[in-house]
Amino acid sequence: MNRITEFVEKLFENVPESDQAAQIKEEITYNLEEKVADLMEEGKSEEDAVNKAIIEFGDIDEIIAELEVAKPNTKKRRALAKVNLGFSIWGAALLIILFIVVNVMYSRDVLWCIFPIFVVLWWPLAMFYFWYRRKAEDR
Repeated sequence: MNRITEFVEKLFENVPESDQAAQIKEEITYNLEEKVADLMEEGKSEEDAVNKAIIEFGDIDEIIAELEVAKPNTKKRRALAKVNLGFSIWGAALLIILFIVVNVMYSRDVLWCIFPIFVVLWWPLAMFYFWYRRKAEDR
């Protein structure tokens, strides 16, 4: 059964390591071993059974294509996180300016704009940590 393991490893040599790829490798190996066992019960030698199972397995290109699609595009993810960070900074800045202007225009004696400003500052802070986490994952 060592040949089956080598065959499956060779099929997946250009596929990036992931939980999904490992699970599919394990499933393919199990199915091929079962096929070999069935063929050996029918009276074939182990070598013939392994060869026939490998030949009948067919093409794996569709499975590999699905795994490549499932792989996230790290550059796009990082760029999107950066855009979200920039948007949140500009949005928070505009909201802070709005709160300050409304505070100055309608109630100069009470400085109430500090409270919503602290709330609004959580938005870019959360986006910063989201961006930072994406950046760290991509390394």
